[in-house]
Amino acid sequence: QVQLVESGGGLVQAGGSLRLSCAASTSIFSINAMGWYRQAPGRKQRELVASLTSGNRPNYADSVKGRFTISRDNAKNTLYLQMNSLKSEDTAVYYCAVLPFGSRGQGTQVNVSS
Repeated sequence: QVQLVESGGGLVQAGGSLRLSCAASTSIFSINAMGWYRQAPGRKQRELVASLTSGNRPNYADSVKGRFTISRDNAKNTLYLQMNSLKSEDTAVYYCAVLPFGSRGQGTQVNVSS
């Protein structure tokens, strides 16, 4: 089972940008779909904010559409999430995952100050 490790989180001011990375322990070439979830403070449910199939077809939650971009580099076994125009409501722990019900990383914290 592939292991996933996220990085790139941190504290940023509203309007700023961050790029999250998700390094996989094995090749992701044959993985059909991967994505990024987030869990905001005080909320039990995770929100799937972006997903990407092996055919590079992205999907985004309405809350991040136009601001976030998901991409993958199969040669580096890495999934990315470029986050621009960040808002305070983007504050959450972000997890990468194999979709629909595969491995998930431990998460990386993103804090956006207003």
